[in-house]
Amino acid sequence: MTPLHPLVAAKTALEASDWALSNLPLNKILYLAHMISLGKYGVPLVSENFEAWDYGPVLPTVYHEAKVFGSDPIRDIFFGVPSAEPASEARDLIASVVDATKNKTPGELVAFTHWENGAWAKYYRPGVRGIVIPNDDILEEYRERTIKK
Repeated sequence: MTPLHPLVAAKTALEASDWALSNLPLNKILYLAHMISLGKYGVPLVSENFEAWDYGPVLPTVYHEAKVFGSDPIRDIFFGVPSAEPASEARDLIASVVDATKNKTPGELVAFTHWENGAWAKYYRPGVRGIVIPNDDILEEYRERTIKK
């Protein structure tokens, strides 16, 4: 599996949700899919680093592209951006995470990604953006979470 451009991953997740996601849950879903990709396939889902922002892990490119919608569902603004290839591991992974989280509120997704032993918590500094969450720490979070199940 080759890492996706963040906007390709975002468009794929939004399509899987029937365009029902706002920016905050979209970023949390992509983080979870990224974590699973690192753990199951040994490769990142996306080619951009997540950053530790106030409301959890964020892909800056995705956030800035979709921020115009605020807390409303994002509409298709990804003109010229392809979706992940049909029947690909990336598409299937994103769709499965969208499906698994469809009944979660944005607050529940934030709480999940704010796990005190997780990668976000390790790097988060209140009000500071631009702090990268290294993939090695996201992988470690995957391992910790799967061991604790």
